[in-house]
Amino acid sequence: MRDIEHIAILGGSGSGKTKLSLEVATLFDCAILSLDSLSVFREIDIASAKPSKEERGDIVHFGFDIISPANSHNVHTFIDEYNKAVSFCRDNNKKLLIVGGSSFYLKTLLSGLSEIPKLDKDYIQEKLDSIGDIAERYMFLDSIDSEYAKNLKPSDTYRIDRALSIYFATNTKPSVYFAKNPPKPIIKQCKIFEILLSRDELLKKIQIRTQDMFDRGIIDEVRYLVDKYGETKQWIKSIGIKESLSYIKGGISLKEAQELIVTHTMQLTKRQRTFNKTQLESHLKGNYDEICSSVIEHLKMC
Repeated sequence: MRDIEHIAILGGSGSGKTKLSLEVATLFDCAILSLDSLSVFREIDIASAKPSKEERGDIVHFGFDIISPANSHNVHTFIDEYNKAVSFCRDNNKKLLIVGGSSFYLKTLLSGLSEIPKLDKDYIQEKLDSIGDIAERYMFLDSIDSEYAKNLKPSDTYRIDRALSIYFATNTKPSVYFAKNPPKPIIKQCKIFEILLSRDELLKKIQIRTQDMFDRGIIDEVRYLVDKYGETKQWIKSIGIKESLSYIKGGISLKEAQELIVTHTMQLTKRQRTFNKTQLESHLKGNYDEICSSVIEHLKMC
């Protein structure tokens, strides 16, 4: 089967990666796959900072508006969307731009996932429910496989439940199962570019973006989402949503909500940069103009 060209454009929140991807996709007839973990949800438009339908124009996007806020998003949802994007690009002779800040999903494509055994979902869910909440599930996992549990955060619902599901389905410790079933890369090759801005430059852009979110009505969006879907969903802890909810509930002022969003976004950007440096292969980094020129030059040679 014919391989397609993969190009990843990474960068912290507010770095300009969305703008760059739209320009590049228009110039070189690319489809775009979003790495953003909020953009997958319908109705979460302002908090996700996803480009509008008008901004997207005729560029085909994947990873946008694919699930209801009533449901959960995980890495398998992302991989399914990636496979759709690849099929589309093959059928239409397009290149694929993989764009966003959640580089964990790109890391998964590059490193792969271990094959998971067939599961009786009802049986597994019954077993998980019988253990209790996520804290109790983590304690149970630690009791049966401390070697595996020590590498997980006690709040990592997805990996804890996946590990326990494997244990209940195979009666095998997760650490032993994964050792026997190592992950296989999903992407063979991907050229990675990362936009890096100075702290002052990034802070200014995040402040502007945060003000724009409030001007566009993020408070009303969050109020609507919480009224319709409740406060227990996966996205409720996302930056922009949790601070807006604190304001709605009277815990903080509007100014404090804005300031917290800026602070938390700056902290997230630092974590994203560290992840990209430590978890991804060596790749080209630079300011917006440098990365823009490099991406265009690379695609001209493809």
